[in-house]
Amino acid sequence: MSDSTPSKLHVAFASAEAAPFVKTGGLGDVAGSLPQALKAAGAEVVVLVPKYDTIAQEYKDRMEHLCDFYVPLGWRNEYCGIERLNHKGVDYLFLDNEHYFSRGYPYGFFDDGERFAFFSKAVVESLQYLPYALDGFTCDVLHCNDWHTAMAPVFLREFYQAVPLYQNIKTVFSIHNIAFQGQYSAKVLNDILGLAHIPAAAFQLTCGPDAVNYMQGALNYTDAITTVSPTYAEEIKTAEFGEGLDGILRRRAPILQGIVNGIDTEGFDPATDPRIPATFTSEDRSGKAVCKARLQEELGLEVRDDRPLMVMVTRLTRQKGMDLVTYSLDRILSGGVQVAVLGTGDAEYENALKYFEGKYPGTMAARIQFNPALSQRMYAGADLFLMPSLFEPCGLSQMIAMRYGTLPIVRETGGLKDTVAPYNQFTGEGTGFSFANFNGDEMGDAVFRAARLFWDDRAAFDKLVGNAMAADFSWTRSADAYMAIYHNLRPDIPLPQPEQPKAEPVEEVKVDEPKANEPDAEAPNVETPAEEKPAAPVKKPAARKTAARKTATSKKTSTAAAKAESAKTDEAAAAKAEPAAKAPAKKAATKTAATKTTVRKSAVAVAKPAATAAKAASAKPATPKAATAKPAAAKTASAKPATAKPAAAKSAAAKASTATAAKSTTAKAAAAKTPATKTAAVSKAAGAKAAVPKATAAKAATATKSAAAAKKPAPAAAPVQTELELDAAPVTPAKPAASAAVAHTPAHAKPKMTPAAAPATKTVPKVARKGKRK
Repeated sequence: MSDSTPSKLHVAFASAEAAPFVKTGGLGDVAGSLPQALKAAGAEVVVLVPKYDTIAQEYKDRMEHLCDFYVPLGWRNEYCGIERLNHKGVDYLFLDNEHYFSRGYPYGFFDDGERFAFFSKAVVESLQYLPYALDGFTCDVLHCNDWHTAMAPVFLREFYQAVPLYQNIKTVFSIHNIAFQGQYSAKVLNDILGLAHIPAAAFQLTCGPDAVNYMQGALNYTDAITTVSPTYAEEIKTAEFGEGLDGILRRRAPILQGIVNGIDTEGFDPATDPRIPATFTSEDRSGKAVCKARLQEELGLEVRDDRPLMVMVTRLTRQKGMDLVTYSLDRILSGGVQVAVLGTGDAEYENALKYFEGKYPGTMAARIQFNPALSQRMYAGADLFLMPSLFEPCGLSQMIAMRYGTLPIVRETGGLKDTVAPYNQFTGEGTGFSFANFNGDEMGDAVFRAARLFWDDRAAFDKLVGNAMAADFSWTRSADAYMAIYHNLRPDIPLPQPEQPKAEPVEEVKVDEPKANEPDAEAPNVETPAEEKPAAPVKKPAARKTAARKTATSKKTSTAAAKAESAKTDEAAAAKAEPAAKAPAKKAATKTAATKTTVRKSAVAVAKPAATAAKAASAKPATPKAATAKPAAAKTASAKPATAKPAAAKSAAAKASTATAAKSTTAKAAAAKTPATKTAAVSKAAGAKAAVPKATAAKAATATKSAAAAKKPAPAAAPVQTELELDAAPVTPAKPAASAAVAHTPAHAKPKMTPAAAPATKTVPKVARKGKRK
């Protein structure tokens, strides 16, 4: 308990039994599994259980004595010791008193009223010792279960509210079976409970002229009431199922809530269960056939896979529907369904089962005994599981059966209705079969609906088995619902936040900084709309290489080789820093479109030429880039620095672009001087197109960008108008060095003129005039 913190919710869970230490029914399963789920949900939980003499010695040997004290009970002072045992991360505290608990069985004694009144009082009394014994455990919520602990909320309110430690403790009471209420003579009010002198307490406990009801006291005193399924929570508010407490439950309906129990999915797992002959999973159910054959052989039944095997693991009582079973067994057994029953109970039902076993040898098997190992093999080997209860608060057997691929046949009551989805023959959905009324004929019809599906449509039956095995019956959802109730009672203690998955570390890619003598590597700070995507043919690495090659033309051969090596490095950096490289290319393309577009066309008219040009541009950059890398360096060795622009266009706009690219590439070759506002964008466009014949690549990119802009009619109108107005200004004339560059341009490097790449000198005046008129 040393890891407990004040921010955690501290829950004391009191129960008369807890698996695996002591278990007689579903209450033991709940107390053995729910506290672990609550701890996983973020609460700090201790479980208080009587230290019965029947607890296995292996557990007793592991217990640690924490403390002992005396419990006032009526006129008595009874000894109580606390023994701790940590099981699966949860502290189980066993309250020790040999006078009350050193007996061969947990229940069924004449003084059970006194025994469990002592246990309830000891639970409340022990809470003041836990902060010292468990390193600061201060109870926030006391969760009591069934009538055995029902007096704890009464004692807490009447005897301990003046103690500061108890004033903030809230109580929750869970009804697992309202049929067992703890009714005793009114004499216990004074002799045992010590409440006869408190009229309000005596009134709320009295259930008749001479009787008191422990559960009634809990329902009147507790802060929240839960039961083990939503349907059962509604049923117990009626006179039919309320067992005399329906009036109180209707009055306290606002604090009543039904929460379906779960099962231990790790303990009941057919894939790992060592108690069954063969393991299996939902995907591979071949092991289930082995389990069925072994079970038939063990029970003395005919070993036949073509006959459905239906089993029952239950108490032989009327509440479990044994009246319906004995009524319908003749019809079921004679119809070809094998039946096996395991359990103990009323003698009349035990005798009836033995009679049918003798009447239908090889088809009927009755085992009148309590055998957990055999029950596990029956869950795994059967095809059908029968559970026709008169009422069932929740029920765990049907969930265990589904976990092992055995389809349940249930009556629609309580938790059976909440956990079993009836088969729908039209959609194939469902996890079992059900019937509504407590009627033997209806039960027989439900059995034969399942049998006919087994015989006539095995594929649909197997699909239903898969649905049942996939159903989630873990305690996680139940624990979350209980945590919400606890938080509602104690809102001052925040609910624990679920652990967030740790984000995987992202490997940072180091991008090389641009060199000082390569200003074209810096991307202009131009924001581009997210929806505008660059054309596929434009490749940024080509722009990096061309820029480096242009710089090299103004130097010697050795300098050109160094720059080419630097360009390769920049090419890799540009590929990684894609966002930084994309933005200027888009802006530059827009400028080119405004300068070089011949006439304004509709979006439909421009789309086809643009697509053709884009394909041409995507095919050309790769070839010249690799083929002319070394010859270009050799060529520039004999060329003059003034001839650094080998592919200058004949138009004014092309000359301006070439001059700007030269200026952005190197500070030495400043042959052309363009206004600073356009230098960054135009240089980026020129650098991106220099690896291929300049005029063709520029025109293809222009057509591609124009087509992309034309596809969006509304946004494109305003930018085009603005660009036309901007480009209407006179173009700066080029320096004479540009003319010299044309003279030294090799014949094979001249651009190939196409209709889409018409000379810009004829186009610019027309576009400018149209822009002004509009």
